[in-house]
Amino acid sequence: MVTLNTQSLTVPVGIIRQFEFALTLITFSLVASEGHNSTSFWAWCMFTWCFCCFMTLLIIILEFTSLNTKVPISWDDFTTAFAMLSTLMLLAASIIYPTFYVCSSCSVKIAATVMSCVCFGLYAAEVGLTRAKAGEISGFLSTVPGLLKVLEAFVACIIFICLDSGLYSRFPGLQWCVAVYSICFIVALLIIILTIGRLLARIPIPLDKCLTGYNILAVLMYLTAVVVWPVYSFQKVLRPSVCRNCLWSRLVVVSCMTCINLIVYIVDTVYSVRLVIFVSPA
Repeated sequence: MVTLNTQSLTVPVGIIRQFEFALTLITFSLVASEGHNSTSFWAWCMFTWCFCCFMTLLIIILEFTSLNTKVPISWDDFTTAFAMLSTLMLLAASIIYPTFYVCSSCSVKIAATVMSCVCFGLYAAEVGLTRAKAGEISGFLSTVPGLLKVLEAFVACIIFICLDSGLYSRFPGLQWCVAVYSICFIVALLIIILTIGRLLARIPIPLDKCLTGYNILAVLMYLTAVVVWPVYSFQKVLRPSVCRNCLWSRLVVVSCMTCINLIVYIVDTVYSVRLVIFVSPA
């Protein structure tokens, strides 16, 4: 039997989610009213606003009807991971859309960009409200290492969007880099799925030590990618005079995102080692 939970709409997180739904819907509608564009970056931005709008509405409905308690997943982990992912997606969309599609006389597109930036701020505020504080008992994805896993997976997605198969297929070194991005993305995604599905506790191995070992391996793999990718990818690829969405700019994005993910994995490794040495029982 459905029990209405009106309190879910009046608590701070509930109020923020209502604004998130309304503003992402407005942003999506404003951009859609300007017509269709066939580029991948435009599709990414539209998917971001549509995805965030739909999922936020779904969360609001499930919590309002108390059906979230009947879903066989870790609800806190799911909502925290979604808020973190939405924050990152909206940050990317709020940068990509005005960079490639907004002009000084495009008032509707400027308004959509402003709305997107406000949405980013709202989802960032939700992450701040739902993130586990020191001493609290919460799900893994509400902790700093859990949020870092979401960030690692997201950065890998940005890398995949910018990859050019015609380029990396010619160089074994670049194929190794793509393998690094793919392996680390799959592992991060698997950890997120297992956490939301409450399956991590059923794994018959010391998970904290395994994650620490994996993080160290991921750091070493990304270290090689940070060096190998720019060495091979920029061979005979010069920056054209007009380069808003050219191959050179995408290669720069991949190089920057590789460095960012290396830093994220280093931070993740430091947290993992700290938990194993200072928190885990002897």
